[in-house]
Amino acid sequence: MAIEARIRELGVRHQSLERAIEDEISRPAADALRLKELKRQKLRLKEQLEGLTKPH
Repeated sequence: MAIEARIRELGVRHQSLERAIEDEISRPAADALRLKELKRQKLRLKEQLEGLTKPH
């Protein structure tokens, strides 16, 4: 069950980063560096999720 909990946790964090990215993009003067870092974090989470959900 620990893997399922980790997948849920990563999914929640991934969604949170997606909202943060959308918020940053919608700002009149979006911070390009912050946006790049948020996207990098989101990609790392996606890779972790894929690693946990792919059959071995």
